[in-house]
Amino acid sequence: MPIYEYRCTSCGHEKEVLQKLSEPPLTECPACGKSTLRKLVSAAGFHLKGSGWYATDFKSVSKPKEGSQEAQDKSASKDKQEAKSKEQHAAKEDAKTTKEPATTAPKAPLPATTAGKADS
Repeated sequence: MPIYEYRCTSCGHEKEVLQKLSEPPLTECPACGKSTLRKLVSAAGFHLKGSGWYATDFKSVSKPKEGSQEAQDKSASKDKQEAKSKEQHAAKEDAKTTKEPATTAPKAPLPATTAGKADS
């Protein structure tokens, strides 16, 4: 639906209105009550309704303002997660370096076979 701009020629009051294309233009000024409200010629904006549009599906959640308690809590939580991740990574690296190489039992020599040799 288009968003139209209106201005009163008597008092100068300006207003933006969301209207259907089929609706008649407004004429009465909400500020002074006179019938001198005129539609302005401007780049028409429009409002997309329903789901599937950027405003409803892909709009990001607002971030907490810097310095607020919520922002501080979020920052502290993030720091704790990073510290925990670093500790886990260090523990894995330590485990790799302290792991003793696997020892294998010495293999016994294979018995000699006469397979494939011709009898003389």
